[in-house]
Amino acid sequence: MEIAVLNTAGKETGKKVNLKDSIFGVEPNNHAIYLDVKQYLANNRQGTHKSKHRGEISGSTRKIKRQKGTGGARAGSIKNPLFRGGGRIFGPQPRDYSFKLNKKVKQLARFSALTYKAKDNAIMVVEDFTYEAPKTREHLSLLNSLNIRDKKSLVVLNEQNKNISLSSRNLQGTKVITLSELNTYEIMKAANIVFVESSLNNLQKEEIN
Repeated sequence: MEIAVLNTAGKETGKKVNLKDSIFGVEPNNHAIYLDVKQYLANNRQGTHKSKHRGEISGSTRKIKRQKGTGGARAGSIKNPLFRGGGRIFGPQPRDYSFKLNKKVKQLARFSALTYKAKDNAIMVVEDFTYEAPKTREHLSLLNSLNIRDKKSLVVLNEQNKNISLSSRNLQGTKVITLSELNTYEIMKAANIVFVESSLNNLQKEEIN
């Protein structure tokens, strides 16, 4: 697939780039996408949830009433989970939700997501650019020029650019990341993906082994 390279004003520069079929034209694997997104979300969970079981509740351990003859159920401790203020049965405990996923599966998932975006004509390529100073107005002007101001967009830079990152962080619905941070979750979440020329060139050096 061949697409035109645009400038920051949204006009064609006369240059064109060819999207490699090995990245933007693979046979999509939905299960790989599911696994990669699941891992991304799981790895971002803190896992610090905690409730107290009966052994951690502060209170007396005295038997609160005699075993028999009361007409009610026997009870050995005020910390019994059946009583108000008692411990919780099978409550949440701190845990690590992360899990391992093979590198090739993650790569296939990312390429599958990019293939879906290419089929939807949701990929744009812009000349490498920068801002002289952090100004939200300049990044807003770029989004308006590309007609993606009202859509969720993902701008992929080749390397970190402080001025561009600071210019975009106050705008809702748009996110700026570097090529090394590109992942399946962000690709699927965005309605449009904007690559700068250098980031696309480096991405296209990858291959599924």
